[in-house]
Amino acid sequence: MINQIGAYSLYICLFASIYLIFKSFVSSKNFEKKKIDQIFFPILSVQLFFTLLSFFTLVLAFIISDFSNITVFNNSHTLKPIFYKISGTWGNHEGSLLLWLLVLTLFLYIFFITSKKLNIKYKLLTILIQEIIIFGFLLFILFTSNPFLSIFPTPNEGLGLNPILQDPALAIHPPLLYVGYVGTSIIFSASLAALISGNVDKVWASHIKNWILVSWIFLSVGILLGSIWAYYELGWGGFWFWDPVENVSLMPWFCLTALLHSIVVLKNRNMFHSWTIILSITTFSLSMSGTFLVRSGILNSIHTFANDPSRGIFILTFLLFLVLLAVFIFFFNQKNIPDNPQKSFLISRETGILVNNWFMMFFLSVVLVGTAYPIFLEVINDAKISVGPPFYHKLIIPFLIPFLFFMALGPNIKWIKDNIDKKKLSQIVIFVLCFGISFLVVMKTNTKFLFSTLLFTFSFYLFFTVIRSFQQKNSNISQKISHLGFSIFMLSILFNSILSKENSANMRVGDEMNFLNKKIIFENIRIENASNFKKLIGEFKLKENENIIKFNPEIRVYSQPETITSEADIFSTFFSDNFLVFSIIKNDGYFNVRYQYKPLMIWIWISVLLMSLGGVLSFLRKDEK
Repeated sequence: MINQIGAYSLYICLFASIYLIFKSFVSSKNFEKKKIDQIFFPILSVQLFFTLLSFFTLVLAFIISDFSNITVFNNSHTLKPIFYKISGTWGNHEGSLLLWLLVLTLFLYIFFITSKKLNIKYKLLTILIQEIIIFGFLLFILFTSNPFLSIFPTPNEGLGLNPILQDPALAIHPPLLYVGYVGTSIIFSASLAALISGNVDKVWASHIKNWILVSWIFLSVGILLGSIWAYYELGWGGFWFWDPVENVSLMPWFCLTALLHSIVVLKNRNMFHSWTIILSITTFSLSMSGTFLVRSGILNSIHTFANDPSRGIFILTFLLFLVLLAVFIFFFNQKNIPDNPQKSFLISRETGILVNNWFMMFFLSVVLVGTAYPIFLEVINDAKISVGPPFYHKLIIPFLIPFLFFMALGPNIKWIKDNIDKKKLSQIVIFVLCFGISFLVVMKTNTKFLFSTLLFTFSFYLFFTVIRSFQQKNSNISQKISHLGFSIFMLSILFNSILSKENSANMRVGDEMNFLNKKIIFENIRIENASNFKKLIGEFKLKENENIIKFNPEIRVYSQPETITSEADIFSTFFSDNFLVFSIIKNDGYFNVRYQYKPLMIWIWISVLLMSLGGVLSFLRKDEK
C-alpha cells in the first residue's frame, strides 16, 4: 500500500508538471495578469503536496522497516536506530533524488508566492524553465531510480545502511548540500527568464540576490559539515583532502561566490549583465554535472553510492539538453541585454570585484581539471591516474596571494572611481606591520621562506584591513563579517599546515610511542556492545610534561552489513586538536595507532560559520551596498 501511494503521487506530479509546462508556455505569449494566480497557484500547490506525500511515504517506509520496498530493503535494518532509519531515506541513490525533487518543487512554490510584484512574463518563463527541470527529474526517478519498487516475497530483514554513513553530521549534511545545489536551479531558470523577457536589471538583481544567498549559505554549511564528518569519522585528520566528491561541491561554491559578487555590481552599478547570466548558467551546470559524476558511479570516493552507469548517462543527456537550451537562449536574446552606460575606471570597486571573479574562475578551473581529467583519460586510453593535493596546491597557492590583496583592498575602494593616494600611507603602515609579523612567524617555523611569508603577509593584511573597516559607519556589516571569516580561515589553514605534527606506530597493549616531547601509552582495550555494532575501545594516555590526556578511540564492528570502521578520539581546545585513531592490522595483537597534533582546527570550522553568518545577515538586510 505504501509503495503504491508513493508511486502514484509521483505520477500525479508528472502530469502536473506537463500541464504547468504547457500552460506557462501558452500564458507567456498571451496572459491576463488577474488569472495567473488563479491558474497556477492550485496546480503548484497540488504538485508540492504530492511531492511531499511521496517523500514522507518513503520516510514512513524506512521508519516502520517496510522491506517490501526495495529501497528500504537495500538501505535499512531493524536494528538501526530510528534517527538513522530516517536519514537512510536520503542516504541512498533513489531517496536522495526524491529529496532533490522535493526541494526543486518547494523552491518553485516559494518563488511563485514571493514574486507577485515582478514582471508577469518573467514569472511565467521562470515557471516554464523550472518545470522542465522538474519534469526531467521526475522521468529520471520514475523510469531509472524509482524508490517505490516492490520485492516479493517480503524479506524479514534488510541489508542495512553503510555504517560509515551512520553519523549525525552526515545525516544532515546531504539535505543542506541539496538545498544549495537545487537553489542554483531557480537562479538558472530566473536568469534565462529575465534574459528572454528583457528584465536583466537592478530590480531583478535585488530579487535574485536572495536566492543566490540562500544557495550559497546552505552549500557553505553543507560542505563544512561534510568536512567535519570526514575529519573525525574517516580518520583523515584534516579539513580537506581534494576528494573527487569534495571537489564536486567546491566547484559550484566558487561559482556561487563569484555570482554573489557579480550580482552586487549589477544591483548597484547596473553592470556585468552578460557576465552574471553566464555565471548563473555555469553554477547550475556544475551542480548538475556533480550529480552526474556521483550518480554515474565513475568517481572513486567514499561518498559514491551509485552502481548503475546508465543513470549517469540519463543525467548527462539531460544536462547537455539544459546547457544547449541555455546557450541557445543566451545567444538569441543578446538584444535584451542592456548596454553598459556607466563609465568604469581602473581604480574602482567594480574593477576589484571583476578581478577577483577571474581569480575564482581560475580556482574553479583548476579543481575542474583535476577532477575531470582522470575520468576522460580513462575513457580515452583506459589509463588510471589520481590527482592529489600537490597538483591543486602548486596551481592555486601562488594565485592566492594577489587574490587576498584585491580582497583586502576591494571593499575599501569607492564605486566608479577612487584615488588610492589618499589612503596610501595607512595601507603601507598596515602592510609593513603584516610583513613583519609574517617574517617572524616564518623564521620561527623554518618553512619555505618566499611563499609562506607572502601568504602570511597578505592573509594578515586582509585580517587587519577588515578589522580596521569595522570602524567605518554606514558600511556593509555582512560583507565585513564574511571577509573576516575568510581571513581567519586562511590564517588558520596556514598555521595548521606549518605546525601540524603526525606520527604512527604498530602497538600492543602496554607499548609506548615517543614523539617529540610526548609519550603515548597504550594502556588497555575493552569490548562493548551497542545497538547494532560491537565496539573495541582503546584506552590510551598522552603525557606531555605535567599534562595528561586520555583517549578512547573506537573500532566498530557492524554485522549488517559486515563492516569495520575506526572512530577517532579528539581532544579539542581553542588552540589545538590532539587526534588519535587506531585500526586493526593482521599481526596478532597489534594495532596501528596514529597520533596527530592539529593547531587551530576549531577556528577553521568557526571561520566558515562566520562566512555563512555574513550571508545570513546580507539576506536579512535589504539596503546593503
